[in-house]
Amino acid sequence: MIRNGKFFLPPSKDGSDFKELFKQLAAAGAGRPLGSDGFPTGPWTPELLAEAISQIDSNRIGVDLRTVQLWFQENDKGISTANIRWLARIFGCDDPLATSEWQIELSAAQSRLTAKRRESKKSENSDAVVAPDLERAAAVNNETESPVELNTDARRSRRRFSLPRRSEALFSRGSPLDLPASVFAGATALGFLSYITGIHNATYGRADGLVKQVGFLWAPNWTFVFMVLLPLFFAFVTELLVFWKYEGRLKLVARGDRMGSDDAWARSVDASSYTFWAVFFICVLFAGLFQWIGVCLIPLINGGGNYAIDWGKIALVRPEVISVPMSIVFTGLAYLYMCLCFYLFFAGLILLHTLVHDLWKIGEASKNWAGVDCPYEVNEVSLRVMRGIFRCTVLGLVIAICMKAQSAYLTSNGKNIVAWLVSDMFSAFQARNHVSDGFRYRMPTHYSSLLVAISTCVVFLYGSIRLGAGRQRHFPLWRMSTVVALLLAGYLLIDAFAGFSIVLGVGLLLAIYGLFDPGFGRWRTTELGNHQRVS
Repeated sequence: MIRNGKFFLPPSKDGSDFKELFKQLAAAGAGRPLGSDGFPTGPWTPELLAEAISQIDSNRIGVDLRTVQLWFQENDKGISTANIRWLARIFGCDDPLATSEWQIELSAAQSRLTAKRRESKKSENSDAVVAPDLERAAAVNNETESPVELNTDARRSRRRFSLPRRSEALFSRGSPLDLPASVFAGATALGFLSYITGIHNATYGRADGLVKQVGFLWAPNWTFVFMVLLPLFFAFVTELLVFWKYEGRLKLVARGDRMGSDDAWARSVDASSYTFWAVFFICVLFAGLFQWIGVCLIPLINGGGNYAIDWGKIALVRPEVISVPMSIVFTGLAYLYMCLCFYLFFAGLILLHTLVHDLWKIGEASKNWAGVDCPYEVNEVSLRVMRGIFRCTVLGLVIAICMKAQSAYLTSNGKNIVAWLVSDMFSAFQARNHVSDGFRYRMPTHYSSLLVAISTCVVFLYGSIRLGAGRQRHFPLWRMSTVVALLLAGYLLIDAFAGFSIVLGVGLLLAIYGLFDPGFGRWRTTELGNHQRVS
């Protein structure tokens, strides 16, 4: 029979299960276009069938080739309800009545396969010949329970330690306050310890007679960063990941299939395993251990080193405030806490990059990504994701600014960091020398802050390219980019000329406003396809 130029076979209704029925239809080439000679062009192959299903107009995400391959194999795996719909379209040759008949037949065949599998499991259990691991695998392999097919190796990998999944779990599982509160609690504990040891408000007289404030509580890169900026950063990352996993991704792809969506997301996170481990070793070994040994431990033991005096080395010039052994212990705890927090910071950036890439792939699969033809849901989710990434980018750049500003202050002629910034602001309107002309020291924080700033901007740039290309009229992207560029310029210009604090202040004011309103007050009605929304 021929329908719509394709070879059509009516449902046989012979009581076959899904595997038997599918094998017959695939071999016959049911639903394939007719050749020039009027005969079927041959049987279905996994590649041809996957391509045909993906080309159905209403199927936005297609079907995974691995899933189709499993239909062809001799196993107990069936087919999901969603894929029954698409397979019925193929076998029904896009005829509404025939498609409905095939949908009923395929559903019944799948039910028969499920019943046969259950009977087989009962028989095997009664003979006690099935190992526990195989039982668990059989229970989860049926596509009726999860439309995303996962092989046994993927299931076993969940039981192995995975740094990416453990890191992602810190952000997306439990209360959204857990991670921000933990970081804040660690910073609070260090603040109490600094108060107990007496270095919370320590000053020292420099060789040129200037008395500088180097107390722990006066260092914004140890107080403001860990008590305010990092908790906010983690809160925004957590909010965005939770939205994507449990709402955004389900809305675009899984259509309520929570297990399938979680499995696909877990595979995306695991794909960055090497990156997570590389960042972990760099943060713990180099930013933590080696930096502590070079910047604190060796100078405290040997009394040397071309580093500016700060709260970690105040024991060298004021031993009556804190002893060297106590200073070694305190700095060791502080640097351990710091390196772990910054690993989580970079892990958050990796997860944001993974989220953007995952969303972009879904948009590409929809085949209607650019311009007014893109689905409203994709545009809505993309806008929310970019707003979250913008907030995280702003916080990351402010963290880098605090780090570099504190490092530059220690080498300046300012009495404390606030007086130094105010003096620089006034120096822009006076004929004065550079406000930071002081002693010259090694400043490793300049380098580490640059890494923070670059990494943060790379994630924002990637999101702007992947999610904002061709869609700027719906996105306040140019406003976000302007603020990010201004903040980055303020960071780079720290201590570069007299009056740099003016540029820095303007960028910080816009950044603070952007945290509350990433769209910068612009609300517009956008028409997306056949929908009208206010964004």
